[in-house]
Amino acid sequence: MTKAIIIGDGPGGLSAALFLAKNGVDTIVFAQDKTAMHYALLLNYLGIPEMTGTDFQQIAREQVASFGADLRDQAVAAIAQAEQGFVVTTEDGAKHEADYVVLAEGKASKLAVAFGLLKGDAGIPVDRDGRCGVEGLYIVGRSTRVNRSQAIISAGDGAAAALDILSRIHGNEFHDFDKPPAAS
Repeated sequence: MTKAIIIGDGPGGLSAALFLAKNGVDTIVFAQDKTAMHYALLLNYLGIPEMTGTDFQQIAREQVASFGADLRDQAVAAIAQAEQGFVVTTEDGAKHEADYVVLAEGKASKLAVAFGLLKGDAGIPVDRDGRCGVEGLYIVGRSTRVNRSQAIISAGDGAAAALDILSRIHGNEFHDFDKPPAAS
């Protein structure tokens, strides 16, 4: 069984995928690179003086893949709870099981709503780690704040969800911090 499935490849979904794959979690990302990021010019993303959203997406997708995440150009038709975890069905009818699902659908939130989550004018309510009240299901990015969408906030949402998943897998608070090589 796949440990984590991410649906959506904007900054929130790719950030979650990066943290999970980098830390050894079997991760599939279902996405078609149709994010609104392709309409963005990033001038307010800390550490990036200026970059088009399309360039950001290309770099982010390559980075996530380099850590072993499986990016699939497939649309998801449905999500259902299973005895253990979830079953994600793609539009071709294939079924994929996962312990954790991170929805990073953007403004529409179609799968989250079809799953039965309530969406208000401000988005789908979640806690600070992206938990929505369904064990193992996380909602990140624009779906949670439709009127205050920013790439850097969405990336943070994805990171928070991934760290919560990693903490649950490891049974204690997980911290992802990399150190540069020691100077010789």
